[in-house]
Amino acid sequence: MTIEFTLNGKPVSTDDDPATPLLWVVRGSFKLKGSKFGCGMGLCGACTMHIDGAAVKTCILPVASVAGKEITTIEGMGSADNMHPLQQAWVEISVPQCGYCQSGQIMAAASLLKNNPAPTAADVDAGMAGNICRCGCYPRIKQAILNVARLNVAQLKLDEPALAYNASDEVTP
Repeated sequence: MTIEFTLNGKPVSTDDDPATPLLWVVRGSFKLKGSKFGCGMGLCGACTMHIDGAAVKTCILPVASVAGKEITTIEGMGSADNMHPLQQAWVEISVPQCGYCQSGQIMAAASLLKNNPAPTAADVDAGMAGNICRCGCYPRIKQAILNVARLNVAQLKLDEPALAYNASDEVTP
């Protein structure tokens, strides 16, 4: 059975066993090694990828379940020459210690910011709770996410029309 889906913007197909976890298909058949195997039970988040834009743990997700869907891995987020803002924030404040979980952390953070572009620290804690960092880099992970959120909010404000107060104190564009 051939399973077709889009991987990092490119149509692909695989004849892997439909029950094979997506993580192993991406790592083995497509040689994209950024997403990691951590627990094999969908608990730690090292295997997180985006499926149709949502963060999903892929170590237990059968490849058959992604037929016709859009899959994005860490390799699809950016490159060394054109980093995603989260990747840049990770570098700027030296988030990782060992780095093993960081692709899953970034994928989860990107999904969090997509759904909540201006999270509070508590929102980040709740949104990232399903991703484990055995090195304990949580404070730097949170700071990187909040830094990107602040940039997003600042950019949104720059993109909005300037507001001015008229004589009756009503806001007008």
